Amino acid sequence: MMAGDKKSVIRVAFQGEQGAFSEEAIYQHFGDEEAQTVPQHTFEGIFESIEEGQADFGILPVENSVAGSINKAYDLLLEHDLRVWSEVYLRVRHNLLAAPGTTLEDVQIVKSHPQALAQCEGYLNKMGFKAIPAYDTAGSAKMLSEKPEPDVAVIAGALTAQLYGLKILAAGIEDLQWNITRFFIIGHGAPALESEQTKTSLVFAVPHRPRALYDCLGEFAQRGLNLTKLESRPRRNRPWQYVFYLDCEGDWRESHCREAIMGLLSRAVFVKLLGSYRAAPKPKFTQTSQEHILQI
Repeated sequence: MMAGDKKSVIRVAFQGEQGAFSEEAIYQHFGDEEAQTVPQHTFEGIFESIEEGQADFGILPVENSVAGSINKAYDLLLEHDLRVWSEVYLRVRHNLLAAPGTTLEDVQIVKSHPQALAQCEGYLNKMGFKAIPAYDTAGSAKMLSEKPEPDVAVIAGALTAQLYGLKILAAGIEDLQWNITRFFIIGHGAPALESEQTKTSLVFAVPHRPRALYDCLGEFAQRGLNLTKLESRPRRNRPWQYVFYLDCEGDWRESHCREAIMGLLSRAVFVKLLGSYRAAPKPKFTQTSQEHILQI
């Protein structure tokens, strides 16, 4: 996917401070020179910045291979009229960062986003560090750089060490090496797709009767469309009712995919197309006698 002239700078909104993993994903997808990052305090801010013309695109984390789906992100995709342009997989590498002069032996307290602390729990317990939740990974690094504490370290990405002048005391401290976050690139309109590997994301609700979900999913099965994700979420405006988020291989503009969606429309209570987009290469792993090694 690329929008407009490749020489022009693309403004991309993300949630968090400079150096967040979302910003790393932006640079991975667009390149360092083509992207101008636009930090936002909240996920809502990503959508608002695009709708108000302050950003061309946004990057939204939607699921993690360890922690699962990010529910807030999916709720906002349902509420706003923006489309998915692409997906990005980012290998999450957690690092232990500290102010210059601090050694590993000095550290007693480690601060970071609760999810980052949870993903490094084994390492923290092994080292005997006290974990304290903070705003986010990059935000905790920024605060430590502004107010250094000799016994405090943070968990964040390598980019934050460069931005805030911190020292990497230990790299790759996550408990599971296959820690990968999937992001959506979102924006107005829809991309022109040339790739053979495409996906379509949508959300739908079914009537309250036997085999309603079975019939809806049958529209995809009958046409040989492979589902890559299916997850239910409560409807925020209707207690004890649910919506289903679905990803399938294919582009809605292709006949078999379009026919499946039309069949779904005839069976579901409502259907919202989130977008068709180029599928990112799936991370692969090979297993050795001691560890799993990530291959992108």
